[in-house]
Amino acid sequence: MVWTWRYEKADGSVVAPAGGQEEFAGQGDAETWIGETWKQLAEDGVDNAVLLEDDRVVYSMSLHEA
Repeated sequence: MVWTWRYEKADGSVVAPAGGQEEFAGQGDAETWIGETWKQLAEDGVDNAVLLEDDRVVYSMSLHEA
């Protein structure tokens, strides 16, 4: 299984990450990575991050501070 993040604008359109697509061996690794990089992604114009396990959507979340 491969874990990845899909990045989206507020309208649902996909945003390509500046550094390329990261792949992770586990959910915890993916969540740690997004926790360390979400502010930069938001500055780059990403509004939402969607966690994928292979092609299955696990969950999505906003990158805007509440």
